[in-house]
Amino acid sequence: MATIFNKIISGDIPCHKILENERFLAFLDIHPIKPGHTLVIPKKEIDYLFDMDDEVLSAIMIFAKKAAKLIKKSVPCRKIGVVVCGLEVPHAHIHLIPIDSVADIDFSLAKPMDEKELKEIAETIRLNAK
Repeated sequence: MATIFNKIISGDIPCHKILENERFLAFLDIHPIKPGHTLVIPKKEIDYLFDMDDEVLSAIMIFAKKAAKLIKKSVPCRKIGVVVCGLEVPHAHIHLIPIDSVADIDFSLAKPMDEKELKEIAETIRLNAK
């Protein structure tokens, strides 16, 4: 059974991409904790982050670092927090969340964001990649 992330990778479900290469994809979470909340996923489905071989795990973290730098440049915040829960979707993913305090990484704060806001944030982040 294909996960929602497989459907995003294949283009069956649209997303607000902020960074992509042949192995990984970073896109805005549609239920963000804070504006700019981004998910980083491998394009090859693997359920658990720590089941990745060392090379792929290293590569996804380097990719996430590039995405985090773009988000920080684009969204006002002190830092980009990194969270790996791994239970919401059976496809490994990393949450990158703009934060100003430890209290900012509280998933009970997540709420839907409208399409216009998602589009504007994604465009700002992608512009900073140039």
